[in-house]
Amino acid sequence: MEETVTTAQMRAIEAAAIAAGVATGLELMERAGAGVVAAILAEWPELAGHPGRAVVLCGPGNNGGDGFVVARLLHGRGWQVTLWLYGDPGRLPPDARANCDRWRELGALRHLPRPVVARWFFDYLPAADGLGPGDLAVDALFGIGLARPATDVARLFQRYSPPDRRWRTVAVDVPSGIDADTGLPPTDPAGVPAPGLIPPAFDADLTVTFHAAKRGHRAGAGRPPFGRVVVVDIGLPRIT
Repeated sequence: MEETVTTAQMRAIEAAAIAAGVATGLELMERAGAGVVAAILAEWPELAGHPGRAVVLCGPGNNGGDGFVVARLLHGRGWQVTLWLYGDPGRLPPDARANCDRWRELGALRHLPRPVVARWFFDYLPAADGLGPGDLAVDALFGIGLARPATDVARLFQRYSPPDRRWRTVAVDVPSGIDADTGLPPTDPAGVPAPGLIPPAFDADLTVTFHAAKRGHRAGAGRPPFGRVVVVDIGLPRIT
């Protein structure tokens, strides 16, 4: 039977590996980002020789740190990368901050408003940063760390993963807006619905997760917003 882990188990596995000297947090983050890029090129091999545009959405935690690595590696392969950060770079966790600094040596760090206000954000940008066929939108906003509805960034889902998109969409670990343990959007404690028809989660064609599938992947696999789920080995010990 395929191994699956909960969010709590995954965090414990990573923490134990770092404490035991199996790998540093930076090394795990580098392996994760490289695994995402490898999975993208395995899923769409035609992209390997034809780099296009990529928009990478980075969040305020270590999932955002993975996104910085993805952005840097795509840039190194000739992609035109636009990176948006949702959060304060000065408050990033140490490993994510280190990779943010590495990215800033290569390209601009654009800041998203908190919350993402449609009028300001949509008026500022060309349609989805000019994405088209052969391009990528990468969601590295929250990963397994989400414990509440992603209402503050739902406009990003509407912009970068609409149903009629012409580009490919990739989620790092878990599509933002989804609880990694249930495979569903978290319940708003107040029971307040999202305004209008704003989607509750990023809609991915490909979800790349690490070490083992999370419980929510298997609960939701085969339907939106996960797309195809790929598990990448980042060198962590298996559960015994």
